[in-house]
Amino acid sequence: MYAPATSDYLRLSYRPDLQLLIMRWTRPATSQEHRDGYAAVLALARQEQSGRWLIDLRSRGLADLNDLHWVLNDFRHDFQAALPGATRRIAYLTTPYHADILRPRLAEYDQNSGNSTQIQVFTEELPAQQWLQHGQ
Repeated sequence: MYAPATSDYLRLSYRPDLQLLIMRWTRPATSQEHRDGYAAVLALARQEQSGRWLIDLRSRGLADLNDLHWVLNDFRHDFQAALPGATRRIAYLTTPYHADILRPRLAEYDQNSGNSTQIQVFTEELPAQQWLQHGQ
């Protein structure tokens, strides 16, 4: 496993065998740290040409609504532009409580017909990795 970036709030790694980026938040993050973290994972995604991301929110919790909307609107366009030909899937790994909050928030995002980035919420890592690899 390749581990390119570590900070006190974020650990990034790349699994070349699965072509999978893993973003693990280690504590709650400020809005700036949130955006910096996504910029770091996007830079790694460009380098590795990987559009499959596992984002572990279990130690961090959910972002505030403004940061979530930023990810779903602004960042999504950067992600699509960075990897236009890649399959783009994001699996959020959360606690069951946070999954129940995040799923309805993402439902509105799923209604956008121009959206070519799939996002799912999981409470266990193995099903998340399987979905990232196979889309099922």
